[in-house]
Amino acid sequence: LPISLSLNNASFLEQLEELEKMFQEDHYPDNEKRREIAAVVGVTPQRIMVWFQNRRAKWRKSEKLNVKGNKKYPTSSA
Repeated sequence: LPISLSLNNASFLEQLEELEKMFQEDHYPDNEKRREIAAVVGVTPQRIMVWFQNRRAKWRKSEKLNVKGNKKYPTSSA
């Protein structure tokens, strides 16, 4: 049992890596692109769509934090 779990974990990490790579290329893949990604990763296009929605939300949140924490760009109150 532990062997199959570690194999699943490895393939999951590969899937994640693939998805992250795709996300760097395009934050908004169209229907056709989602189907291609789904085929490569081995899940449904619906799952890909949801993953990209969640990933964009995470990205926006981190962008906000970067802007807030960055002293180079102070927000002017003028």
